[in-house]
Amino acid sequence: MPYEFLDHEADIGIRAWGKSLEEAFAEGATALFDIMVDVKKVENKESVDIQCEGTDIPALFVEWLNALLTQADITDLVFSDFKDIRILPLAYNLYKLHAKASGEKLDAAKHNIKVEAKAATYHGLKYETKDSVHYLQCVVDV
Repeated sequence: MPYEFLDHEADIGIRAWGKSLEEAFAEGATALFDIMVDVKKVENKESVDIQCEGTDIPALFVEWLNALLTQADITDLVFSDFKDIRILPLAYNLYKLHAKASGEKLDAAKHNIKVEAKAATYHGLKYETKDSVHYLQCVVDV
């Protein structure tokens, strides 16, 4: 699995990685939804467009996860597939992300609900590259 859960006192830390920054963002999103449901059981029946901005790559990661949570709340969807992720530098200290998230309506019986993720936080926020692999991490408030 290209992500893992990190020990934290009351919440859940996630760490995701990928050969590209976009892949690391996708794996972080998968980790986020794996906190809430069994993502392996989520089918890609509906898609939504996601857009967000951040002042740097770590902040963009938190905004990305929170934008996904917002869409999940608005649409009553859970997501398991994240495609067409584009991260664009707009200006000094500003990045924009465009992506497509796919999933289906939340079904408690099918998706094995675990815990509710309230928000991605800046606590434990970290971004690094090592041996051409991008690593992102943060703590998710549950």
